[in-house]
Amino acid sequence: MQTIWHSFHRSPAFYSKRLMNRRLCNWLLDRGSLTRRLIEAGEGDFRVEILRQGVGTPRCDESRALGLCSRQRALIREVLLYVKGEPWVYARSVIPCQSLQGPLAYLKKLDNRPLGALLFRDPGMRRSPIEIGRLPASRVPLAVSGPRWGRRSVFWLKGKPLLVSETFLYDF
Repeated sequence: MQTIWHSFHRSPAFYSKRLMNRRLCNWLLDRGSLTRRLIEAGEGDFRVEILRQGVGTPRCDESRALGLCSRQRALIREVLLYVKGEPWVYARSVIPCQSLQGPLAYLKKLDNRPLGALLFRDPGMRRSPIEIGRLPASRVPLAVSGPRWGRRSVFWLKGKPLLVSETFLYDF
């Protein structure tokens, strides 16, 4: 099952009344740092668990979002973000290999540091509008009951694109 992503063009009230509860809607549509919000929610009890990281071929919808040719390679990083010992978010980052050259080479060696903290620290960072969608349980690396809401955005650092998708596992 493919995820259909929708650009966010309406007020959060529109979505929270029709599709999801208000609290989840506020998390999905917040344009600030998700890492910062998770750290605050956990009163500092936050950690990143790397599930997979390596060079591969992005999914078709990811390549389209980044403006890549088919079969163009990228660093794909999948992590779980934990708050107070519980997995709250599954995140998947797709960074085109050409974005990893020069001043952004450090992104290859994030280890268990959150990417979001680095993105929002850069004053030159730009972000596309947020897209939201429901991901099927098969796209989430944990046993979850039913589809989960997620969001994604393309970020630009030093003029180079990267895609960050975040799926909310926590029941708000």
